[in-house]
Amino acid sequence: SAAVALANFSVNLLVRTHGIRRLSSTTQPDECPVCSHNEWDPLEEVIVGRVEGSAVPPFSDAFKPMIEKRHWPFFEKMAGKPFPEEVTKKATVQIEELCNILRHEGVTVRRPEIIDFTKVYETPDFTSSGFHAAMPRDSLLVVGNEIIEAPMSWRSRFFEHRAFRPLMKEYFKKGAKWTAAPKPTMSDDLYKKEFSNFTDAEKIKLAEQGKFVTTEFEPCFDAADFMRAGKDIFAQRSNVTNLMGIEWVKRHLGDKYNIHILSFRDVNPIHIDSTFNIIGPGLALLNPERPCKQIDMFHKAGWKIVRPPVWVVSDDYPLWLSSKWLSMNVLMLDEKRVICCDPDTATRKMFEDLGITVIPVDIRWAFCFGGGVHCWTSDIRRRGILESYF
Repeated sequence: SAAVALANFSVNLLVRTHGIRRLSSTTQPDECPVCSHNEWDPLEEVIVGRVEGSAVPPFSDAFKPMIEKRHWPFFEKMAGKPFPEEVTKKATVQIEELCNILRHEGVTVRRPEIIDFTKVYETPDFTSSGFHAAMPRDSLLVVGNEIIEAPMSWRSRFFEHRAFRPLMKEYFKKGAKWTAAPKPTMSDDLYKKEFSNFTDAEKIKLAEQGKFVTTEFEPCFDAADFMRAGKDIFAQRSNVTNLMGIEWVKRHLGDKYNIHILSFRDVNPIHIDSTFNIIGPGLALLNPERPCKQIDMFHKAGWKIVRPPVWVVSDDYPLWLSSKWLSMNVLMLDEKRVICCDPDTATRKMFEDLGITVIPVDIRWAFCFGGGVHCWTSDIRRRGILESYF
């Protein structure tokens, strides 16, 4: 039909514009509520996390290495307790506004259940309290019409999936594939307890050797350590994602996808989307303070790599669980529209120079819980087909 011909012409024009070779495609299953192949196709449905019920994670050996030492007293004092009420209230209001903006842009917004994460639980290997359901990007990896529950490595996140289970059951009943990766035991063998005692210089040297706080005792990964670009999926070995976890994803997805492991000069690697964030076909943001060792592969493929500015904020701002580089942790509504934090004027100008319209939302208090707009969301359905851009 004329509509199909026009759609195919648009895709081919897009691919030629970025100098990227189109290899193959599949038809999007319209009857399935879950379908997302990349980070930039037109967004139709998204899960947005909740801050209600959150608890400060226990200050464990697996957790310490990712926290700046100046914030250690906060976690030592508050572990297992609710986050400060004032911060929680402000973050709740800001995330509600994010939901309103998404709805205004025509996106269906879904939310997880509210759970009391201060409750203590015990397994044969450990005792812990919980964390939050604020970051669905961490726990849910969407590949095509499949949702994969990630086997995260923090003990405080062992039961986080419960907040999302009603949604998972609904999507499954409507035709989506639903997979739960093998749950790690999280015994002491999964962690290098001494890792938190190393200096930043020592951590960087260990990272060069592929050594992090998590061992290869059993598979573990956070979904946020994966970045999707159609048939090519990029992953990083980090403090929460080990090589066994990446290998599990590779074997599970099979030959239909190419899994590329990226490494960066990062003192505390955790989650790829504030280090390397793909914002369009052949277009990616790369943290200028965390150079990528495999950058040549992108240059050879004709990609454009943009180095974003850092968010300008005072050092005493309570970024307990994250860094100022949440400025590049953005959500693409489509190739020409992006939601990013207001009032980050430098990042806004960067996108405008790229010809991308910025939809600003102030979620600076939500940053305190460990993530930006990309982290706080998990795109469930984007209107597009499976392509190769690499």
